[in-house]
Amino acid sequence: MDAEKLREMASAWLAEDPDPETREELEDILGKGDEAALADRFGGRLEFGTAGLRGLIGAGPNRMNRSVVIRTTAGLAAYLLEHVPDAKERGVVVGYDGRRLSDAAKDDVAAVLAGHGILARVFSDVAPTPLTAFAVSHLGAAGGVMVTASHNPAAYNGYKVYWGNGAQIVPPHDRGIAEAIEGVGELASIPRMSEDEARRLGLREDLGDETIAAYLERVRALSLGGGGRDRVRIAYTAMHGVGGALALRALSAFGFADVHVVRAQMEPDPAFPTVEFPNPEEEGTLDLALELAEETSAGLVLANDPDADRLAVAVRGKDGAMHTLTGNEIGALLASHLIEDDPAKGDRLVITTIVSTPMVGEIARASGVRYEEVLTGFKWIANRAMELEAATGTRFVLGFEEALGYSVDAVCRDKDGVSAAAVFAELAARAAAEGGGVLDRLEALYRRFGLHRSRQQGFTAPGAEGHAKIERTMARLRSEPPERIGGARVVGIRDYHTGTATRADGTQTKLTLPRSNVLAFDLEGDSRVIARPSGTEPKIKFYFDVREPVAASETLEAARERAEERIDRLAGDFAALASS
Repeated sequence: MDAEKLREMASAWLAEDPDPETREELEDILGKGDEAALADRFGGRLEFGTAGLRGLIGAGPNRMNRSVVIRTTAGLAAYLLEHVPDAKERGVVVGYDGRRLSDAAKDDVAAVLAGHGILARVFSDVAPTPLTAFAVSHLGAAGGVMVTASHNPAAYNGYKVYWGNGAQIVPPHDRGIAEAIEGVGELASIPRMSEDEARRLGLREDLGDETIAAYLERVRALSLGGGGRDRVRIAYTAMHGVGGALALRALSAFGFADVHVVRAQMEPDPAFPTVEFPNPEEEGTLDLALELAEETSAGLVLANDPDADRLAVAVRGKDGAMHTLTGNEIGALLASHLIEDDPAKGDRLVITTIVSTPMVGEIARASGVRYEEVLTGFKWIANRAMELEAATGTRFVLGFEEALGYSVDAVCRDKDGVSAAAVFAELAARAAAEGGGVLDRLEALYRRFGLHRSRQQGFTAPGAEGHAKIERTMARLRSEPPERIGGARVVGIRDYHTGTATRADGTQTKLTLPRSNVLAFDLEGDSRVIARPSGTEPKIKFYFDVREPVAASETLEAARERAEERIDRLAGDFAALASS
């Protein structure tokens, strides 16, 4: 796109931008004649998909800003009015986190909804993502909007959409809403209503204490009982996010009183001053919580990400040191607890994603529990759970993805780091009451099902050139698939883009999941490698899984060393193959 066209687009944007901050940013860019900055903001646009929107905050269609929020909400409102007959009366739940832009954006969402005659049901204060998702189904709303960028750095924000079932949107709704957004005209043509007028006409209501109380009551019902609570001391961090108050109330509801918090990270702070990247998977993000655990002699660290839809955990071992658990280890422990410690039993269901540890499936099948795998993303877990619940009468007990995402029961139809924290604390209490600890439970699982070791590698490739490189890598892996990886023979390839599974002898079967740009290589010796581009970041991700049997006479460490050697070979060899 030539420079003159970019300047024309920027000037048109500037003329209708309602935000003084982004107007000032754009005026400065135009004044400096910074064509690269203009191209970055106006050479593309944020694409609306099943995760809604997420991007850097700033001016232009390729950034998160009030103009984008207003247009997106106008498209959403039009789609709801067309497809949900009683959308006006049921309304739309609006939640928001503590990031830059979130507070103003939530008012823009409410103004556009009210302008279309749709009741805006707005949280009166910042709200965790799981509470917003819960409110959609609890209140019978037609949909929901959560203004958040979850665990992204401080420069980001986002816009997540829920359907009336309380789950994130999936096809065809994502495409339909995107098309409706494309049909939105100039900003001045979008009907918006002031807050005072909306309240006067009954088109804006506040959500707060009653919704929170209802959520906590559902969380409290998840308890499986058991002792040991007096033996568990907890160090908790909200990571500068919005989950702190709700998490403490949930832990209290489960009977945990000995809880210490990282004060420096307890209140929402859009600058995230103590963590550069507030994703609890990133190295260093738990440092303050681990320091607090040492200061207070806590044996359990619980950490939510900024919008509290994820949970990270560290536990104290017999060696006296704190051990940070992986998402797969947390998922396996929760699955075992919710399946084997549950006195209700019955027809139960566990769902994970294709990139999460296969160990959870083994745990489920050993107890006769239904088990399914879906594509990456909690939207697929939640929607598939509801389909199976309706079709079979099964009881959903756990949804899990390796990136620290867990949904216990059906409290909300999305990741819920708050309820997961309370349930994990109860798991730790049970382990203590049995005279052991969480790591003892994990070792017992490894000795029973084999030591499962997982690793993820991500390679960032920003911009159009990076996107093209990622596409070339996936195309090459399809056209020239490896016969061996890390010395292990490839015995099958699952291509979720073509929807086919091919065995080593050439026989093919159809995959039942929706089409997605994912390749899975199944290897001899119960190992696998999966490659997929990220849906929310400019990177390609590789997932490695191995299973190492543990002999009764050997230490767990010996099996772990063998597993590490195998996964090192897989990761090194595959990275070289992918980059060649």
